Formats: sequence, C-alpha cells, structure tokens
Amino acid sequence: MKKIVSILFLVVIVSVDAQMTYSLSNNGMGLPQDNAIYNKVNSPNAGKNYSYSDIQGSPYYGKGYTIASFSGSNESAPARYNTYTDEIEFTKDDKAFVLPKTDTYSTIDFTNTKEKLFRLNTGDELSGYFFEIVKGKNLLYKKIKTKFIDAIPAANSYATDKPAVFKTLNPVFYIKTEKGFIKNPKNKKEIIDNFPDKKDSLEAFFKENKIKFDREEDLKKLVFFLNQ
Repeated sequence: MKKIVSILFLVVIVSVDAQMTYSLSNNGMGLPQDNAIYNKVNSPNAGKNYSYSDIQGSPYYGKGYTIASFSGSNESAPARYNTYTDEIEFTKDDKAFVLPKTDTYSTIDFTNTKEKLFRLNTGDELSGYFFEIVKGKNLLYKKIKTKFIDAIPAANSYATDKPAVFKTLNPVFYIKTEKGFIKNPKNKKEIIDNFPDKKDSLEAFFKENKIKFDREEDLKKLVFFLNQ
C-alpha cells in the first residue's frame, strides 16, 4: 500500500512539474505573435503598413532580448519591452510570444539589468507597464512611452520626404501613496498637500534641497525622504 501511494505521489509531482515547465508557451501564458500583425505600424500618409525595420529608431527599451522571470511562472526566458505597444515580448523554443496583460503575470524581473516592470492601473491612458524606481511605503514608478511619427511625403520636387520615426517621449513619473497616484508632481506645494502630516519636515527638506521635479534622481531623493 505504501509503495502504491509513493508511486502515485511521484506521478503527481512529475505531472505538476511538467505543466509548470511548459507554462511559458502554453496554458494561456504565451500568445503567439502573428508576423502579419505584430511588428507593423499603419501609416495613413503612405497608405500601407510599415515594418519596424522600415521606421527610424526603435520601439524597444534597451537593446535586444535579455533574460527575465515572470510572476505566475517558475520559468525565465529572453524578453524585451515594447514601449510603443506597451507589451512584453519573449521567445520560447525559437518562437515569439506576447505576455498576456493579466494580474497573474503582472511583474517582470530582468535578471541582468536588475530592472523590474510592474503592470499598474493608474486610472489614466498610461495604465500598463512601469519601471519601479523606489520601493517602500511610497513608491516611485517611471513610464517610458514611444510614439510613432508618420512619414511625410515631399510636397514638391524641391522638397524631400521625411521618413517615419519612432520617438521615445520624456518619461512620466508617478509617486504611489496610500491615497493613490501623484502623476508627474509639479511642485513642492503639491507634495505637501498630499502629505499634510509631514508639512514641517517637507518644508525643511525643500529648503535644503533644490528639487527639480523632472529629474529622476531628485524624485528618488524625495521619495526616499518620504519613506523615512
């Protein structure tokens, strides 16, 4: 009887392990890319679809794929962040997949760069993937977005065509507090209004530190202070 139970237990372990090992490209985690749809952008001015290779610049953060792990899976795979489509692309068995935007796979850890992406609902048009910059009671996140600028045909024979371009926009910063998100904080008054209990200490902090609210390092310093 003990032998039968042991065998059944072993079969269950092997079965579970096999399912988890297979999860990256099955069980709904991996959505196969259709090359006829993905990596293409519609150009109204040209009246056709451009491949990414036809467009100047890149829609991707960083260069190439880098190893990443995903919440909801015990696996890792080469992945990259498409800042134009706001999607995580990864490869498995020489096939390309897109990570579903679900709570199950809401965290992506890039092993080599030590960067971490979180899928957040910020209640605006930028909801999606954000880089975590500072963690703690109050968190600092950064959104990186790429815009497609369509080609402009030459108006006449004396002018030249302007090619289609991927342009990376200025990052948008969010401070996540217990009350919600502060998007691109503008000035010290906005911060003090959100932290009235820290008014005196914040006024002293701003007096000692010339914070520029469009600088990542200054915002990091501010959020570190808020977490003290």
